[in-house]
Amino acid sequence: MGFYYSQFFVQPAYPTQSFAGQTVIVTGANVGLGLEASRHLVRLQAEKVILAVRNVAAGEEAKRDVELSTGRIGVCEVWELDLASYASVQAFAYKATQLPRLDVVIANAAIATATFSIAEGHERTITVNVISTILLTLLLLPKLRETAEKHPQANRPRISVVVSETHAWTPFPEYKAENIFEKLDDPTAADMTDRYASSKLMDILILREMVHRASGAWPEVVNMVNPGLCHSRLARELGWGFWLFKQVVARSTEVGSRTLVLGAAAGPESHGKYMVNGKVDDSALSGFVRSPEGRNAQQKLWEELVPILEGIKPGIMQNL
Repeated sequence: MGFYYSQFFVQPAYPTQSFAGQTVIVTGANVGLGLEASRHLVRLQAEKVILAVRNVAAGEEAKRDVELSTGRIGVCEVWELDLASYASVQAFAYKATQLPRLDVVIANAAIATATFSIAEGHERTITVNVISTILLTLLLLPKLRETAEKHPQANRPRISVVVSETHAWTPFPEYKAENIFEKLDDPTAADMTDRYASSKLMDILILREMVHRASGAWPEVVNMVNPGLCHSRLARELGWGFWLFKQVVARSTEVGSRTLVLGAAAGPESHGKYMVNGKVDDSALSGFVRSPEGRNAQQKLWEELVPILEGIKPGIMQNL
């Protein structure tokens, strides 16, 4: 019932905090929440907004749309990023290291599909929504920390990972398997109607464990943002039933995008936390996440993910 109350009766605040002088990366920025969040960021005087997109032509169209609506020209840049390719993720991250500064990363890109397929050796939803998202986060941490050192008077650099209310709707039986990722990669056992929700639950568990395990004080803020159910193209493959549900319940894309911007503007109080409607609210996490069983799943996921990430980029865990 909390979900329906939030959808119908609660609106996130309209973002007003300035991003002047800041460089921001938004993944999945050519449509939906990413596009509207980018529009807000440009409106809020960000110095550079990097639209990270798989389809560069669509990204250029999004750039023109943002420029036309805000009247600010030359702020947006379109960079290619395909989260289904580890090489693309690493090339994007390397390019980001050449920036004069990097203040904010909004990790919004994700897929929701009912079709099982493999990308980089794992089921594609898991590759895109989980492995590549965490890979990109870890690859960008050194640049964010460099920015914090060079600009100590500025707001702490922030990473906001877009998660989902649906994390509470999945039984996630795969976590009981001997190896979670191997179970998720088994086409004979895959429940693809549940896969998006499971991937977002995995993101939450992994990010909580990452923040817990990091050595020393974090000069940057990492938080998790739940935008609510919004009108977007994310679930376009899930059929007419879900489409009809969205017509009744979903928020506008602009309203949902406010939560991304509010997460990107949040301070140290949001570090390692879950945000709903632009506010920190760990009590809104599922009972499973907050339970001892969830804690065990969190540790298990992390221990399985680390060798996968090290296999992609040896030494990456030193970035923590």
